[in-house]
Amino acid sequence: MSEIQHYVLFPNHDNAMRLHRELKKLGVRATIAPTPRAASKCCGVSLLIREEDIKAVEACIEEHKIEILRIAEIMRDVNPMRDRYC
Repeated sequence: MSEIQHYVLFPNHDNAMRLHRELKKLGVRATIAPTPRAASKCCGVSLLIREEDIKAVEACIEEHKIEILRIAEIMRDVNPMRDRYC
């Protein structure tokens, strides 16, 4: 699994839901996810997309005139000790 994850960042949740719906129609996989604080402190919703789908996502954004902030590359933060208390 890649160490870099790609998030589409939005100014509001309406745009996130709209893009998610359009990508689903196209068969492009996108996961609704909380926005990583390393990427933005704006809207709390983002879409996690695969690197190989970036061009298709950008085309969909352009075609449907959906406002986004940017597509951010974030290093994957996996801590196997998170939430372990014993």
